[in-house]
Amino acid sequence: MKRAIFPGSFDPLTSGHYDIINRGVTLFDELIIAIGVNDDKKYMFSLEERKKFIEDSFRDNPKIKVVTYTGLTVDFCSKNNVEFILRGLRNPADFEFEKAIAHTNRELSSIETVFLLTAASTSYISSSIVRDVIRNSGDYTKLVPKSVRVK
Repeated sequence: MKRAIFPGSFDPLTSGHYDIINRGVTLFDELIIAIGVNDDKKYMFSLEERKKFIEDSFRDNPKIKVVTYTGLTVDFCSKNNVEFILRGLRNPADFEFEKAIAHTNRELSSIETVFLLTAASTSYISSSIVRDVIRNSGDYTKLVPKSVRVK
């Protein structure tokens, strides 16, 4: 069974994340969407909200599991028998950042990182842009799946 993790903070889940998950799940037998918990980071959405956004978006796909975790991603992978990390790339800056993390992960473990390019239609979207649009009362609904709504 090929298992992969798609880690992130998902604050919030964006249309770019959604695209990568939908395309990535076709490559693996199981895709674990893993919400990393970092107590030093200030989030716009609670952990429960972020998890619900993802669960609601993929509730009809039995190959997708949503979990939360703390610590190193490679440690989570080792404990859960996960062989691959899935990452999306929007631009060259993402590639350089993700490449450094992938090399570090390979140094720490035998985990392989699989990169998918985001769709051209979502390559400009980031969670930080979405949060900025929300904070400034803009129409964020064009940038996120239908499950992501501010109360």
